[in-house]
Amino acid sequence: MSDTLNVRQVGNSLGVVLSREHLTKLRAKKDDELHVIETANGLELRTYDADLEKQLDAGRKVARKYRDALHELAK
Repeated sequence: MSDTLNVRQVGNSLGVVLSREHLTKLRAKKDDELHVIETANGLELRTYDADLEKQLDAGRKVARKYRDALHELAK
């Protein structure tokens, strides 16, 4: 799907307005936090997922704790 977004003046900043359809696909609502992630294909816009962040933090903690074991397993 390819759509065009217009860049508009919002106070001293610039912004884009997302359609209701785009917001529904993002599962975003008023005052949600969105993240812009740079990928090989360009920019991705994602909603913040607190549950995913907790899972990633737990995974990082395990990776730090068992760093040597994971390094050996990776061989």
